[in-house]
Order: sequence, then structure tokens, then C-alpha cells
Amino acid sequence: MLHTPDGEILTRTELVAFISDLHQDYLQRGDDWENHNLDRFLEALAASVDSSDAWHQNFGKELPANGDWAFFARALRAATAYE
Repeated sequence: MLHTPDGEILTRTELVAFISDLHQDYLQRGDDWENHNLDRFLEALAASVDSSDAWHQNFGKELPANGDWAFFARALRAATAYE
């Protein structure tokens, strides 16, 4: 079962578990995903990050002011070559 991140992911270990859950969900039902290929997934990822302030407002949450955006970017870049 895919766990939805709702601000409760506080550690690297929890993030790794979430990403692993996401991967398993894709393997089991990836054809049901709206963005089921890398091109569409990355496009949707960029759009969702761009509008993340609106998502937070809609759910009564604050966009983390000190989010480590560079860490996220490095992780995405590293995944293009990591084995």
C-alpha cells in the first residue's frame, strides 16, 4: 500500500521507505498511473513542485520555508546515473 506523504516524513529513512513504496506501487499498477512514463512523470513533478504553495494552502498547511530543495535536485540528478 502506498503511503501518502502529509508532512510526516521527517527522516531520510522515511523518505527512502516512501520512495520504495512508490516504486512498488508503480511495479504493481503503473499502467493505472496518470503519468506512467518518465517523460510525463518528470513534467508532472516539475508542475507539482511549481504549484506546491497552492497545494499546501488547499490543505491548510504551510510550505516548509527551509526545505532542502538542493538535496532534492541532487537526488534526482544522481538517480540518472546511480546503479
